[in-house]
Amino acid sequence: MQKIYIFTGKGGVGKSSVAAAHAIKSAQEGKRTLLMSTDMAHNLGDIFVRKLGREPENVLPNLDIYEIDPEYVMRNEFSFIMEYLGKLLSENVVHKSAQAQAEKKGTGKTESNGLLELGMMPGMEELFSLLKILDVYHSKKYDRLMVDCAPTGETLSLLKFPELLSWYMEKIFPIGKVGVRVLAPITKAVLKVEMPNKHAMNDIEKMYLKLAELEELLKDRDITCVRIVTTPEKMVVEETKRNYMYLNLYHFNTDAVYINRILPPGIGNAFFAQWLEIQQEYIAQIKECFAALPVYEIPWYDEELKGVRAIQRIVDDVLACTDVFVSGAVMERETFIQTQDGYMLEMYLPGVDKEDIDLYQSAADLIVKVGNFKRNIPLPNILRSYTVAGAKYEEEKLHIHFVP
Repeated sequence: MQKIYIFTGKGGVGKSSVAAAHAIKSAQEGKRTLLMSTDMAHNLGDIFVRKLGREPENVLPNLDIYEIDPEYVMRNEFSFIMEYLGKLLSENVVHKSAQAQAEKKGTGKTESNGLLELGMMPGMEELFSLLKILDVYHSKKYDRLMVDCAPTGETLSLLKFPELLSWYMEKIFPIGKVGVRVLAPITKAVLKVEMPNKHAMNDIEKMYLKLAELEELLKDRDITCVRIVTTPEKMVVEETKRNYMYLNLYHFNTDAVYINRILPPGIGNAFFAQWLEIQQEYIAQIKECFAALPVYEIPWYDEELKGVRAIQRIVDDVLACTDVFVSGAVMERETFIQTQDGYMLEMYLPGVDKEDIDLYQSAADLIVKVGNFKRNIPLPNILRSYTVAGAKYEEEKLHIHFVP
């Protein structure tokens, strides 16, 4: 069975190095492995000291690396969407901007390159990076995919994108296809706005279906697991706790934590004495908070982790003595339990302050909000006529009670 390993964490903690070490170990075990980066600030080429193109490149026996170019993916695989956005922007936003610049210069001439002038639209990078993961998985070319993700916030946005877009598409897209046919002539004549043609709408539908499939893939706990990389510092540890909680909110299978850049004991330098104490305090805290998960400790090396030889040190020191590729479901997904007077929904939300939890029912969905993140949970048909009677948070689980 193919496996997907997603590496995430706060920016600058060494996610790429840890992901690269796993990729090298996987390749050495004889598994066809792809190390791919969805971070727009790619650095796999820097780690392996080589210039990369727009397609996967072989660097070692059984190991390819791939830095995804989302604009290239969009232009080659969703050309009608690209064409429509280019036409829309060139006829409206870009045209007005170019016209204003021409008037300012006094030339009276406007020049516009459409979408290329504005670059990739916000959110598109994450979207097309996701879609490429699905394509690579379906190719069956690799046994293991190692995904080096962007820093925590962007990764969470990336991982929840399929569920969020699926929710909108299920409710809006059927109306949208009819609306496009009806409104296209009006908007073109009156508002001077180009509506997407049927080819663009088909591309949107294809994209939606792929995202729905990807959501199932990423939440399949037998296939995909998320691994958090952290360092023993207060701000990083606090974000790691929140990251773990949010990943559980969206029901991704987090199955390991890696503590990177641990100072070696006995340095014999007074400058590092307090740092050693601080690190040991936070290492103990991480192990206590993540007692249900395997925690790996990676030393702070005396050289820059650049090149295969340097990354091999992580493989030999940390990954060699254990089977780091064995992954299983650590916690259950949300479960509905029948009670005497209704139903109970249980959600595992570790490390949450109950004051930060908010929930409400909207038509056929239950909306659970924790801090700045919220999740729409579609209710089973049997609960469509039920309402939330109360909720209780205890032992790191949210219990939501439904009655008729």
